[in-house]
Formats: sequence, structure tokens, C-alpha cells
Amino acid sequence: MGWFDISTLKEPYRIEGKKTMGLELAEQLNWQLPDTIFYPTGGGTGLIGMWKAFDELEAIGWIDQRRPRMVAVQAMGCAPIVKAFDEGKDHAELWQDARTIASGIRVPGAIGDFLILDVVRKSGGFAIAVDDDAIIDAQTTVATKDGLLMGPEGAATFAAYLKALNQGLVDVSESAVLFNCGSGLKYPMPVAEQSIDIRKPINYNTLE
Repeated sequence: MGWFDISTLKEPYRIEGKKTMGLELAEQLNWQLPDTIFYPTGGGTGLIGMWKAFDELEAIGWIDQRRPRMVAVQAMGCAPIVKAFDEGKDHAELWQDARTIASGIRVPGAIGDFLILDVVRKSGGFAIAVDDDAIIDAQTTVATKDGLLMGPEGAATFAAYLKALNQGLVDVSESAVLFNCGSGLKYPMPVAEQSIDIRKPINYNTLE
């Protein structure tokens, strides 16, 4: 019927669009890329697109040959890329009974699995999985301390960063960028333990 398949990696344009993240990251950091990038990985086009952007930026002389370590972040309930990385495989097996609150990274079989794994390995990065409890804790911590309402996919990167710090995979002296690819408003809000009376001034010290 003349339909065109625009699903992930079935067309060339999404990768070109995802390059924007790499281009803006380089520009906003004054053409000095971070040491590490943590990216919530479902279909993986973000990782692949940024890596392509970095190569093209080097080709035109805007950055040097140094690259960030690319980290693929997944949920323990759906971690085909992590499993394939740990086992040294080039392709990821279909993940059975995939479950996680982070629906954006609940991808049992990524078409570009071999491309994701190639980028992670070429960069000297790694793949890491975190459980849903850690994702929820990370979401709450970031909202409380930084005022950012991250989706669980983005919160997974913070949980993964803390886990990587604990395991010695990264160091606090390194610069790291954590990508948040969605707002927490896309998900049901947690039940508030207390409410704020909008009829009186807010005491920001006690939130009363």
C-alpha cells in the first residue's frame, strides 16, 4: 500500500537525528567531550548516533580523536545488551519475559544490537544493568536534590552511575554525562506523603 517502515534502524533518518545529541553535547562542553557517557539503552540509536556524530566532528576538525567511554544502561528485567557484552558476544539473544518499570528501555531484542556492542567496546565502555528499586530510588534522589523529574529511563543512568562508582568502573574525578530521555510526567506520579497548602506561603526549609 506504499507504506514506509519508520521503526528503529529500519530507515536511515533516526540515526541522523540522534546525532544531534552528540553535536549539542560537544558544543555545550566547548568541544571537549566528557570522559564517560551513560545512556539508557533500548533500541540503542542514541549511542550509535552520538558515536557517528563524534567521528564526523573529528573529520571536520572540531574535536580531537579522544572519545568518551560509552555505557549502555539497561534494567535487570530486560538486559540483553548487558548479557551479550558480559559474554563477549556480537549479537544479543532475545530476552524472555522482559519486565521493568522503564518501558523506554524494555526492548527484548534490539535490531542494532551488534552496532551497540561495537560502539561500547570500541570506546572502552561497558554495559550495566540496575534493578527497578534502584531506578525508583534514583528518580526520587534526583527529584529531591536537583529538582529534575526524570523518567525511569533517565533515572536508570543515575542508578547505574552510582553502581559503577561502587564497583570502581568510574571515578569521581572523571567527567560523566547522564542522559535523560523522558519526563517523569509520562508516568503516574507517586503518592505524596504530605500536601502543600497553596493558600499560605511556603516554608522551603520544611516544605510546609
